[in-house]
Amino acid sequence: MAKFVFSLEGILNLKVKQEDNAKTQYGLAQMKLNEEEEKLSALFRRKEDYLEEKRSAGNGVIVVKKLVLLENAIKSTEDLIEIQKGQVDLALIALDKAREELNLAIQERKTYDKLKEKAFEKFLEDVKKEEQLEINELVSFRYSKEGNENG
Repeated sequence: MAKFVFSLEGILNLKVKQEDNAKTQYGLAQMKLNEEEEKLSALFRRKEDYLEEKRSAGNGVIVVKKLVLLENAIKSTEDLIEIQKGQVDLALIALDKAREELNLAIQERKTYDKLKEKAFEKFLEDVKKEEQLEINELVSFRYSKEGNENG
């Protein structure tokens, strides 16, 4: 029996590797986004801590220097929060790009999978036709042999 050989197997293997690479890049982009979001959450928690400290500082003996320091820390943290929001936005953009590249890689790989599947179906069809031809030849040979023996 003939052996199936897909002429585009090398390209299919390349597409599989590209898809794996795109999956890795997507995973890294997701991890980066998670890190940036965690940094942003930490900054919000820090700001809340400063605000709480400022509230409690106002309940006792008021030390102006401490209130000024806390106010500066809050303002500084708010600035850091705005910067970090930008980092989160950049990470989201990178994640979207990685998702698009992954979707494209999956689509390309599936296209070559379909081509391979169709080529295999055609191969099976050809093998079946070839086997039918051999059977017909055997039947013809037997019939002609039997005809010669009887005639």
